[in-house]
Amino acid sequence: MPKTTARKSLAILGTRGVPARHGGFETFAERLALHLVKVGWQVTVYCQEEGQTGSIRTDRWEGIDRVVIPVGRTGALGTISFDWRSVRHVLQSNYDLVLTLGYNTAIFCAPYRFSRITNVINMDGIEWKRDKWKTHERLWLWFNERIGCIVGNHLIADHPDIATHLATRVSRDKITMIPYGADPAHGANIGDLQKLGLQPFNYFTIIARPERENSILEIVKAFSRKKRDSKLVVLGKYTPDSNSFHREVLDSASTDVIFPGAIYEKQTLSALRAYNSAYIHGHTVGGTNPSLVEALGAGSAVLAHDNSFNRWVAGSKALYFSDEDECEMRIEEIINGNAPLSEMRKSSIKRHADSFTWDKILNSYESLLFSLADSASKTATVESTRVTSVVGD
Repeated sequence: MPKTTARKSLAILGTRGVPARHGGFETFAERLALHLVKVGWQVTVYCQEEGQTGSIRTDRWEGIDRVVIPVGRTGALGTISFDWRSVRHVLQSNYDLVLTLGYNTAIFCAPYRFSRITNVINMDGIEWKRDKWKTHERLWLWFNERIGCIVGNHLIADHPDIATHLATRVSRDKITMIPYGADPAHGANIGDLQKLGLQPFNYFTIIARPERENSILEIVKAFSRKKRDSKLVVLGKYTPDSNSFHREVLDSASTDVIFPGAIYEKQTLSALRAYNSAYIHGHTVGGTNPSLVEALGAGSAVLAHDNSFNRWVAGSKALYFSDEDECEMRIEEIINGNAPLSEMRKSSIKRHADSFTWDKILNSYESLLFSLADSASKTATVESTRVTSVVGD
């Protein structure tokens, strides 16, 4: 960990803000901001106030400066508006460094180059490959991935395969691989399962957005092929009246499949992960998924879709499936006691401890950001000296 000799300032953009109330990026932004403040950085997080109007305001939370931007629109258009207003505010500020989480509006980062603002972009997954996007949305994301690679001063990949993908666009020297972190689920309370009517180690969990590329339909169909002495708990917000895929998933589920909705309480999530028979991870696209890392931290046995992203994260002791039939076979192995669950759980704990603890992740970010801020400061000093010299001459 670098020893901060001068107070550095960082702006974090690209999330809904802190405190975290949503997904993995918000949780990461909160953890990183709190960590950097603790070691002496001045950190500003840009926060979206959706469905609101009014002026930009500032406040503080846990030592973090917040720039709160009201955005009247909701959905994608609201996010685009928020991103653009955040960038405009940064251009009028004076940060040593900017960290942009995600490349969805990377074209807005182009002005940083002209203003000599050092911008680090976490490139997230290969977003434009996701099935949920329409053609014009996919083109927008593909275009912004390319732009992000060009205008970002440095790129962060959350998975080795993402780093390899980005290296087809830019020099490998411009890319640093740092995955996501998760807390171990120490002290998970079995009592938190009672409200869902679950018995310890007699249920499977899926914690994922209800989208086609996450294999939820295939998993639900596989589990529902026959009556089980176990349950499948599928977390997430399902709206069958307005979403045909959600309706298809619900219609395919047997009575052994439980849909408790979206659950955000950390204690309940820890218990669901710590005491399940296995965590089923169906993601087919992306890098290091936070939900899978959290399952490892909880010591869950993992059954995952068979792709290079999941295999690197979960490791060789996890079980994998490639389609609905193979998913059912793996579920049967686990229920019938033919899978080495104890060994799988130990492997998950070790994989998490080796690569995905918050200490490792946050220290890696701190080291990288400090070196980039220090380099930017030295470059600015050299350029200032040259200008002074020219004026003097």
